[in-house]
Amino acid sequence: MREKVEAILDKIRPHLQADGGDVELVDVDDDGVVKVRLQGACMGCPMSTITLQQGIARILKEQIPEVKDVIAV
Repeated sequence: MREKVEAILDKIRPHLQADGGDVELVDVDDDGVVKVRLQGACMGCPMSTITLQQGIARILKEQIPEVKDVIAV
Protein backbone atom coordinates (compact mmCIF):
# COMPACT_ATOMS: atom_id res chain seq x y z
CA MET A 1 0.00 0.00 0.00
CA ARG A 2 2.94 2.34 0.62
CA GLU A 3 3.69 2.47 -3.12
CA LYS A 4 0.07 3.39 -3.89
CA VAL A 5 0.15 6.20 -1.32
CA GLU A 6 3.45 7.51 -2.72
CA ALA A 7 1.99 7.52 -6.25
CA ILE A 8 -1.03 9.56 -5.13
CA LEU A 9 1.14 11.98 -3.14
CA ASP A 10 3.29 12.46 -6.24
CA LYS A 11 0.16 13.66 -8.05
CA ILE A 12 -0.83 16.00 -5.18
CA ARG A 13 2.67 17.34 -4.53
CA PRO A 14 2.87 19.81 -7.48
CA HIS A 15 -0.22 21.63 -6.17
CA LEU A 16 1.37 22.04 -2.76
CA GLN A 17 4.72 23.05 -4.25
CA ALA A 18 3.01 25.74 -6.31
CA ASP A 19 2.19 27.46 -3.01
CA GLY A 20 5.63 26.86 -1.49
CA GLY A 21 4.72 23.73 0.46
CA ASP A 22 5.25 20.00 0.20
CA VAL A 23 4.26 16.72 1.82
CA GLU A 24 6.49 13.86 2.95
CA LEU A 25 5.24 10.33 3.55
CA VAL A 26 6.46 9.22 6.97
CA ASP A 27 4.71 5.88 7.44
CA VAL A 28 1.83 3.66 6.41
CA ASP A 29 0.84 1.19 9.10
CA ASP A 30 -1.01 -2.13 8.82
CA ASP A 31 -4.23 -0.53 10.11
CA GLY A 32 -4.45 1.83 7.13
CA VAL A 33 -3.18 4.92 8.93
CA VAL A 34 -1.02 7.15 6.77
CA LYS A 35 1.38 9.52 8.52
CA VAL A 36 2.61 12.53 6.60
CA ARG A 37 4.74 15.56 7.37
CA LEU A 38 3.75 18.87 5.84
CA GLN A 39 6.76 20.93 4.80
CA GLY A 40 7.69 24.39 3.57
CA ALA A 41 4.91 26.95 3.55
CA CYS A 42 2.45 24.27 4.74
CA MET A 43 4.17 24.13 8.13
CA GLY A 44 2.39 26.52 10.43
CA CYS A 45 -0.07 27.66 7.77
CA PRO A 46 -3.52 28.27 9.26
CA MET A 47 -5.04 26.36 6.33
CA SER A 48 -2.82 23.28 6.77
CA THR A 49 -5.51 21.36 8.68
CA ILE A 50 -7.96 21.92 5.85
CA THR A 51 -5.30 21.02 3.27
CA LEU A 52 -4.60 17.80 5.13
CA GLN A 53 -8.16 16.68 5.84
CA GLN A 54 -10.13 17.96 2.87
CA GLY A 55 -7.33 17.67 0.35
CA ILE A 56 -4.72 15.01 1.01
CA ALA A 57 -6.81 12.69 3.23
CA ARG A 58 -9.91 12.90 1.04
CA ILE A 59 -7.99 12.08 -2.13
CA LEU A 60 -6.06 9.22 -0.52
CA LYS A 61 -9.24 7.66 0.92
CA GLU A 62 -11.05 7.98 -2.42
CA GLN A 63 -8.19 6.46 -4.40
CA ILE A 64 -7.11 3.81 -1.87
CA PRO A 65 -10.05 2.35 0.12
CA GLU A 66 -7.62 0.65 2.55
CA VAL A 67 -6.58 4.08 3.89
CA LYS A 68 -8.57 4.65 7.09
CA ASP A 69 -6.97 7.83 8.38
CA VAL A 70 -4.32 10.40 7.47
CA ILE A 71 -2.50 12.25 10.23
CA ALA A 72 0.23 14.88 10.29
CA VAL A 73 3.26 14.16 12.43
